[in-house]
Amino acid sequence: MLLINCPYCGPRPELEFRHAGEAHIARPALPSATSTDEWGDYLYQRSNERGLHAERWRHIHGCGRFFNALRDTQTDFFTATYKTGEPRPDRPSGDGGDGR
Repeated sequence: MLLINCPYCGPRPELEFRHAGEAHIARPALPSATSTDEWGDYLYQRSNERGLHAERWRHIHGCGRFFNALRDTQTDFFTATYKTGEPRPDRPSGDGGDGR
């Protein structure tokens, strides 16, 4: 079973978590001044990159908190997890835990 390291609770089974999309997406400062096309891009356009990717996750069957993770989309290997609001790590730290 895949283990994911919650930065608040520690390593837990993958079944306790839910994916919540790409991390570090900034909401427009003035939504009322944003065009329909710009708002649509904010809501729906994501990079969907192959390889190492910053994502938001939620520990739904634990602390309930959101956090960010660096995950390789080709191997499903978590290389780092970090609290929401913290900057993306420059390089993988190896603390993500994958149970392998």
